[in-house]
Amino acid sequence: MPDVQSLVNDFVNQLKTRKIEGSQATAKQTAEFIRSVISQQRVPHTNQAATLINAVRDVGEQLIAANPVELAVGNVVRRVLHIIREEDHSLTTAAVAGLGLTAASDDENDVDRDDHPVLSAAVVAAAARSTLRPPSLQTLLEDMPDSAAIPPTSSSGGESEGKSRSMDKGSIGRKLKHDVIEAVNELIQDIATCYDQIAEQAVEHIHQNEVILTLGSSKTVLEFLCAAKEKKRSFKVIVAEGAPRYQGHLLAKELAARGLQTTLITDSAIFAMISRVNMVIVGAHAVMANGGVIAPVGLNMVALAAQRHAVPFVVLAGSHKLCPLYPHNPEVLLNELRSPSELLDFGEFSDCMDSASGAGSLHVVNPTFDYVPPKFVSLFITDTGGHNPSYMYKLIADYYSADDLVVKRRAVTGN
Repeated sequence: MPDVQSLVNDFVNQLKTRKIEGSQATAKQTAEFIRSVISQQRVPHTNQAATLINAVRDVGEQLIAANPVELAVGNVVRRVLHIIREEDHSLTTAAVAGLGLTAASDDENDVDRDDHPVLSAAVVAAAARSTLRPPSLQTLLEDMPDSAAIPPTSSSGGESEGKSRSMDKGSIGRKLKHDVIEAVNELIQDIATCYDQIAEQAVEHIHQNEVILTLGSSKTVLEFLCAAKEKKRSFKVIVAEGAPRYQGHLLAKELAARGLQTTLITDSAIFAMISRVNMVIVGAHAVMANGGVIAPVGLNMVALAAQRHAVPFVVLAGSHKLCPLYPHNPEVLLNELRSPSELLDFGEFSDCMDSASGAGSLHVVNPTFDYVPPKFVSLFITDTGGHNPSYMYKLIADYYSADDLVVKRRAVTGN
């Protein structure tokens, strides 16, 4: 079996060289890779969750650094860390409750069993409060006060109970890893089907004879619009071309091929056409914790035009694009500059670019993304439904743990 670090290096190279493109594909492959890392990780009898968290942190930091602009990588890493914490919490709570129930059932002389818990309230509360919970079941049992211990009825009973506890310790460790992998499988499935889940809601938001504006090319938007067309909605789509990459040409061609009435316009014509539009529907690169949107360059101009003419501005985004960070966080790289060759040929203005000639030099700046503040967004549509921008921080809080906002290779202990 290949060494884990060599696999990490291979995947990091794929991210650095942009062999994996698109947030959905990046998120899915990242989740699959982390799943393989977890499956190869050997966990000890104690502090299994801490071991898995340290392993995912170690790998996650390298993946995030390989392509910091693609925030979906960090989102998936943090989602997996949250999964580990949640599964560990569920197992610990169930194990503590199970021990109390078993001890009560073994005490035949105790009539009012529910009024006399075997474990002290402090022990149960400590297990429930702990986010990481590496005081594992073994630690809880070993540190349990004598007054809370279960007295064996006989020597043979004590021996069998000890064997049962020993078996439980090993089975809990194996079950944690198994449950984490199962939960990651569900995450991968959610990422793979996010387009379908969002598209199912199209008929609720697109009505007959509406005019919809979008910019550039987004597969989420494509499937959303086509789903409405399949539900017998008749509407028109205006596509801004999205210079300088002109991805809007590809979207307009695909929409027309699927039978939608499509009009292609230049980006500079957005303000001229917005008064004819009933709704703006766009995709997103990432949705931040404050409800702001990192989107393809040009969308902030569309949002300004929509607000000026009171046109609803709707953002489609899968849950893997929901980022728990804020735009001002130092971990967030809001933009990157693409090659100037997308704007002009290198030889076209070569004399202006030569500063040695003494003439004024020409600089070409080609940013990739825009930031759209949450005040411009009317509605978010995710694979979990439609949400107002003010609700996004609550939705994001369900997917992530506060301890994982900054992913660094620091040791997670059981204390």
